[in-house]
Amino acid sequence: MTPAESRALPAPHTEAAADSAELVSYRTPVGLFAGPPALSAPTTEPAVPEAPAEPEVPTESAVPSRWRRWTRRRQHLAVGGLFLLAALWVTSRIWLDPSGRVASLYTGDPAQVQFFLAHSVRVVLHGEYPFYTEQFNYPDGVNLMANTAVLALGIPMVPVTLLFGPAVSFVVLVTLGLAGTAMAWYLMLSRHLVRTPLAAAVGGWFCGFSPAMLSHASWHPNIISQFLLPFIVWRVLVLTRSGKPVRDGALLALLVAAQAFINEEILLFTALACGVFLLAVLAQEPARWRAAWRPLGVGVATCALLAGALLAYPLYVQFAGPMAYHGLSDAVQDYGNDIAAFFAPGSPTLGGNQRANINLAPNYSEENAFFGWSLSMLAIGIVVWLRRELIVRALAVTGVFFAVLSLGERVSWWDRELITGPWQWLVHLPLLDAVVPTRFGLITSVVVGLLLALAVERAWALRPADRRTVRVLTAAGLAFALLPIAPMPLRMVSRPPVPDFITADRWRAYVGPDQTLVPIPVPSMGNTHGMRWAAATNLDFKIPGGYFLAPRNGNTGDAGRFGGRPSGVGQMLEEVATTGRTPKLDDRQRRRFTDELRHWRAAILVLPVRQQNAEPLRRTVEELVGPGRQELDVWVWDVRTLTDRSV
Repeated sequence: MTPAESRALPAPHTEAAADSAELVSYRTPVGLFAGPPALSAPTTEPAVPEAPAEPEVPTESAVPSRWRRWTRRRQHLAVGGLFLLAALWVTSRIWLDPSGRVASLYTGDPAQVQFFLAHSVRVVLHGEYPFYTEQFNYPDGVNLMANTAVLALGIPMVPVTLLFGPAVSFVVLVTLGLAGTAMAWYLMLSRHLVRTPLAAAVGGWFCGFSPAMLSHASWHPNIISQFLLPFIVWRVLVLTRSGKPVRDGALLALLVAAQAFINEEILLFTALACGVFLLAVLAQEPARWRAAWRPLGVGVATCALLAGALLAYPLYVQFAGPMAYHGLSDAVQDYGNDIAAFFAPGSPTLGGNQRANINLAPNYSEENAFFGWSLSMLAIGIVVWLRRELIVRALAVTGVFFAVLSLGERVSWWDRELITGPWQWLVHLPLLDAVVPTRFGLITSVVVGLLLALAVERAWALRPADRRTVRVLTAAGLAFALLPIAPMPLRMVSRPPVPDFITADRWRAYVGPDQTLVPIPVPSMGNTHGMRWAAATNLDFKIPGGYFLAPRNGNTGDAGRFGGRPSGVGQMLEEVATTGRTPKLDDRQRRRFTDELRHWRAAILVLPVRQQNAEPLRRTVEELVGPGRQELDVWVWDVRTLTDRSV
């Protein structure tokens, strides 16, 4: 390296100098890749002619430390502000009316998350058991550890939920999930992988606002809240060269335990990605294993012991507690990406088209690829350009490996099945039987973000005659690749408000602590309004049914399915709500309905006046239990005399 080049490169961050095991390397990140330049540099380095001497410029070390820290802090604040503005732009249509707007398709997931947020309020204020509840699907209840109850998100949000309601907490979590994930990756990249702020910002941007993240933003704040993942990855890499593996393993265990209460599936993906990446590195340079195996083994063992101790009881409840299930339903296990999905822009992006994407993903909430042609070609070009670098080759192997797994059991191209995918051999393995394969595309998205950061860093470090031209071309290439998948505001539709009968607490005159309020139609995967009613009261009343994962037929240990025990009357009322056709009823159906009401310990049935097909539903319920009466904006049937077991 020439003197001119050494002056052009910024000095290492002062924070990085504090620990020799975590020094920033120009070519490679912390951990396994730290070491002598001969190990870190590419296989071959072209000779660069010595540049003419340039005037001396003050280096970073010449600037007072206080000013240097303030400058870096302002940089971080500016980037964080940009990410927050982008997240507000994406969620702007929900912010206009958090309680009255919801994603245009699949409205069940937001209602479920809001229910879980209300459960966190009960955990904090009433000391309620956090891992299981009977407040829905009464009397069987729901295993919350097996349903991603987002306790690590819901408990910190309790003040917001109490003051503004779970609908506001939901949109706050979505906004912070997008911005926080982007900022976390930016901070990790800027300190441990790249030196150019633009490179770290580009990588963080894509990790936080990729089409896959935007797809999940409307429904799954637990999936997009990935702000712990960069630090988990960082601590894993630190372990490979750690001088204090027990300490570093303990720190990793705390991060793992916290992520387990956000989303266990994403935690599993992170562990698998780290494993594949490290294996890809060691397969290329086995000599690194001699220095890495001992601290890595000690650190991982420490992490496993401490995290295992912290999570032992919650995991016991998840896998062996009441209403535990083993594996997902076959329909979800078969969710896979179409190969063409990697070359199409995502639906919630500038160039996206929902109709064009209809057969390329399982549904609009699972668009876990959708990079677009320009970015896909750019990612391949980056790998070819930087193929001499160990980290790039390892990242490429990791991204392709999980992209192939995300195709599912049947590999298809534009909805035409081609061959059987490797996922068919893995789908029944423990833990993997609870994974949605299309979501492996989230790992590939992170890999693409890291490749973008590396490419910008390398382009900025080039020293041709005209550096400005190179940087302009780099910016143009980024715009060409990222503009078609630029985030757009999430599509929203209006949803029925929570009835005044609920918000005015008129239901309290009817429903006792061991009784249920039965919304009509009965809550299910396709109708979650009753869950929003309960969430609006912080779950002060119980409801039957709902949208959740539970063992088939309510038998603990069975394979999972959406919803609890099948309800014949519930299915009938849902059909009436959908079609508007009133069925012919007989005495046997009336007795069956009465038996189900007794099983639910129902106190009242509640039908909103503005419910779709409210009149056919009202006539159907009246044929089953007799006439009701209108109270405020709902029809009410008091069935306590029918369900009182002492009568």
